[in-house]
Amino acid sequence: MGQQLKEIYLYREMLKNLVAKELRARYKGSVLGFFWTFFNPLLMLIVYSLVFSFVMRVQTENYAMFLFVALLPWNYFATSVLQGAASLVQNSSLIKKIYFPREILPLSVVLTNLVNYLLSLFILIPALLIFKVDLTLALIAFPAILIVETLLVASLTFLVAIANVYFRDLEHIMGVLMMAWFFLTPVLYPADLIPQNAKFIFNLNPATPIIEAYRSIFYAGKWPQWDVLGYLTIGLLVLVIISLVVFGRFQKTVAEEI
Repeated sequence: MGQQLKEIYLYREMLKNLVAKELRARYKGSVLGFFWTFFNPLLMLIVYSLVFSFVMRVQTENYAMFLFVALLPWNYFATSVLQGAASLVQNSSLIKKIYFPREILPLSVVLTNLVNYLLSLFILIPALLIFKVDLTLALIAFPAILIVETLLVASLTFLVAIANVYFRDLEHIMGVLMMAWFFLTPVLYPADLIPQNAKFIFNLNPATPIIEAYRSIFYAGKWPQWDVLGYLTIGLLVLVIISLVVFGRFQKTVAEEI
């Protein structure tokens, strides 16, 4: 694994260029171009505000913000995993042409979506102020929570990327799996609504404490549960190691398989 990390560092310029290329290509040809990075979360905010505040009349206070602060990190997570699943297969010509650490491809997907999530904060923070949500010193915890989420995102993206090379059906199944995961994560609803006899299932979901942590610092103005995040970080570090070892074991024959 140490050799893998060393190679990724040596090819950091390639990683940087791939991220920049993806960010440019994402909105290439559109009228607003890169400004869609800001308009997408803004449009999401407007739609959810109208639907849940005026149509469905959800009783949760400031439900639009309650949902928005959880939906943005979920999109970072889900989009990275879904796009990462196809990252090796879609770049087969590049893989066959030159040598580079294959980890660069799924990692570039993660970093691209990470940048998009960070840019969405330029919509989230003003929206919180407009909706009169109190911002507190708990926001200092944001980088720590983001690191924890990125550990989860990166490890899963490595695993699905290499698995999809050998099991092509996975790319098609991932959409359904992520939809099910979405509803098993308290994004649309507060964790308090989870039935007591089903909480053990939700507690096994690593995305739950991450979403709850974001909601704590942005929406409730409270510090996250550091003990829960601490245990989760240890588990995710182990998962990152496993994902890199598995990726390293199977990436040697990727060029032949794709």
